[in-house]
Amino acid sequence: MSAYLIKGDNMKKITAISLSFFLVSIICSCSDNAEKIDNTASTILTTAELTTIVTTTESATEKETAPQLEVGYEGMKPLTADSVKEGVYDINVDSSSSMFKITSCNLKVSDSKMTAEMTMSGTGYEYLYMGTAEDAEKADEGNYIPAVLSGEVVSFTVPVEALDEEIDCAAFSKRKKTWYDRKLVFRADSLPIDAFSEGTLTSIDSLSLEDGEYNVKVELDGGSGKASVQSPAKLTVKDGKAIAEIIWSSNKYDYMIVEGEKILPVSTEEFSVFEIPVSTFDYRMPVSANTTAMSTPHEIEYTLFFDSASISK
Repeated sequence: MSAYLIKGDNMKKITAISLSFFLVSIICSCSDNAEKIDNTASTILTTAELTTIVTTTESATEKETAPQLEVGYEGMKPLTADSVKEGVYDINVDSSSSMFKITSCNLKVSDSKMTAEMTMSGTGYEYLYMGTAEDAEKADEGNYIPAVLSGEVVSFTVPVEALDEEIDCAAFSKRKKTWYDRKLVFRADSLPIDAFSEGTLTSIDSLSLEDGEYNVKVELDGGSGKASVQSPAKLTVKDGKAIAEIIWSSNKYDYMIVEGEKILPVSTEEFSVFEIPVSTFDYRMPVSANTTAMSTPHEIEYTLFFDSASISK
């Protein structure tokens, strides 16, 4: 009965093997038919071998088409080349597949264009195509992006239309000879703040806030997801600079690193409380926080998003 619960090619394999054994049982009932038994046994061996090959292939296929992972973040807005100063930057890339792992990436911005050199964790892909797998199958080979082998690693240099935007990318498996759909997001929040062109990010100057105290919604992302910060946070504006009071959900954080500066807490009685500079709003600002809650201290990477539209007196 359980055989009927198996679908597709697996059902065909079970049917083929069952039929082979059924033939053996019939032939074996004839004691004078040893030659036929030998031939049938040979057929069964071939079927078993094919079954092993097909099963292995299917397992590989299942890995190649692993469940799609989420990329990017909610509310992200595309940033084109004119939003980033010319230069070469290390940048993080989200991939929708664990089988398409990018170990490092360099973003080059020049002549109002962006390209990214992605170094892969393995050598299993031969070509990339910026589009879907269906489009890649129909495209001319001249539009394929070949792998570049350097030592034991492979890299691809691809055009980047925008940061913080889902980009279709098809990857051609060297072993399977098949195109697979991937989605990539080149994360703007992994770039240093001084990489952005003037006017791209929302600064305290562009908000024209008077000196005083305000509330601002703040969103924490990163880490294990267990930590949180109080929102809204107190925002103090003085002499054109903004300081935010960050109150963590525990008192186990003994320092933060913001824009390269190490900042100590102003209190750790009930919660770890920090006063940090905020030079940019509406941007996932990368920060680090050192926690002593584990057996050994760990510096954990987070982002803080201050929503300028939420600022109130």
